[in-house]
Amino acid sequence: MNIFKRIRNYLADVVAELKKVSWVKRKELFTTTMVVIVFSMLLAAFIGVFDFIFSRLLHLILR
Repeated sequence: MNIFKRIRNYLADVVAELKKVSWVKRKELFTTTMVVIVFSMLLAAFIGVFDFIFSRLLHLILR
């Protein structure tokens, strides 16, 4: 099999697989993206608060 035939077969397989994909709607994509952003911000705030508390406690212990 020559290289060009293999590349053509590969690209045809890629196109066939992409036709099987269940693409999400724009509204669903926006909603799930916002959920991820909000959750990430809440988790960052949670970790930041506990990091601040533990650093202050460690500072008081080591003083």
